[in-house]
Amino acid sequence: MATTTKPARPAKWDVSRLPDLTGRTAVVTGANSGLGRVAARELARAGAHVVYAVRDEARGRAAAAEAGGGAQVRGSTEVRRLDLADLTSVREFAERWEGRPLDLLINNAGVMMLPRRRTRDGFEMQFGTNHLGHFALTNLLLPYVTDRVVTVSSGMHRAGYGVIRFDDLNLASGYTPVRAYAQSKLANLLFTLELQRRLAESGSGVRAVAAHPGYAATNLQSHAGNPLARAVMRIGNRLFAQSDRAGALPTLYAAVADLPGGSYVGPDGLAEMRGAPALVGRSAAASDPVAARRLWEASEELTGVGFPAGRP
Repeated sequence: MATTTKPARPAKWDVSRLPDLTGRTAVVTGANSGLGRVAARELARAGAHVVYAVRDEARGRAAAAEAGGGAQVRGSTEVRRLDLADLTSVREFAERWEGRPLDLLINNAGVMMLPRRRTRDGFEMQFGTNHLGHFALTNLLLPYVTDRVVTVSSGMHRAGYGVIRFDDLNLASGYTPVRAYAQSKLANLLFTLELQRRLAESGSGVRAVAAHPGYAATNLQSHAGNPLARAVMRIGNRLFAQSDRAGALPTLYAAVADLPGGSYVGPDGLAEMRGAPALVGRSAAASDPVAARRLWEASEELTGVGFPAGRP
């Protein structure tokens, strides 16, 4: 009797499936640690020239040296200072770019669940760093971007009240570390939505996409202001989280896969906590084009930076 065999399942996507990136240039913010460090390292090993955009240049150099070690590295690295909590630093970074083509901008850096703090420009720290700093950086570098902008969000965009507090973006009232973090991650998705709309409207072939790592063990959780929260996260990191290497896969997939503009990538496992990268859903609030445009206009007013009128 004839037997049939089930077709083999396609292999899960991992770094072994990164294409040859020789000749391409990438900027990765926050590349000195965590997910950014892994993403930058793997891009360099795939042949890209990777710019480590970091606040601490010494730590950035150490991370870049790690990426440059070994015969398997085909690309190159450099380290440049960038403090996303200081718009002057953001502008200086963009000015020093000096018109070089930029294939890939990965907006990865972030702070998480801090006690109430302000950026140098007076913004609530998580909103100012995670969203406004990247908003300004992206628009200042956009005339030179040739392929895509990847912005790292979080499943936490569903937490808090699940909306942007347009009447109080700095959360002067009702501040909690979780609410502020959730608002900043929701802002990342609305920023991607509106950026893609503007790119398409301008006739640009550049794509804006977003990714989230699921539950990945990094040092980001150690910065939480509440000692109890830090303790719970340490336990969670040991028992439930996937590695930073696995957590960086959605970012890398979003950076190189042939995806539609506006896509959102995350792990394919239970509750998107872990697993291989795949297209995932987002909250209704993160899909609201009216809120996305309103946030963009507010961000332009706060940063003094807008969508470039012309792109070479």
